[in-house]
Amino acid sequence: MSLLIAILTVLLVFVSLFLGLVVLVQKPRSDSGLGTAMGGGMAEATFGSETGNVLTRATIYAAVAFFVIAFVAYLGHIYVAKHKTKDVEGLPAISAPAVPAPEAAPLTTPAPETPAPAAQP
Repeated sequence: MSLLIAILTVLLVFVSLFLGLVVLVQKPRSDSGLGTAMGGGMAEATFGSETGNVLTRATIYAAVAFFVIAFVAYLGHIYVAKHKTKDVEGLPAISAPAVPAPEAAPLTTPAPETPAPAAQP
């Protein structure tokens, strides 16, 4: 299931990039902007006089594909999340006996050495 979600995620990235490019290439109503700068005339030469209809249909299909793929990926994530918690709850509980900690030897500090009294002559 996670492989399917990964494939859908990659596909969603490609569709979103395509959708962004199709929207940017379209010629705006005022005949200015990024659509003409990126070759709006070239798209008209390629698709003919029906450029607006082709790009509009491509935008609609890409938007529908984007929402469908995003919704299916969302449902896949929900499915994985619900089944992952059921697997964890279904495991048997294992109780390990408590092992007492080893007793550490008490720390002893050596007494400070006192100098021997000096001998009197």
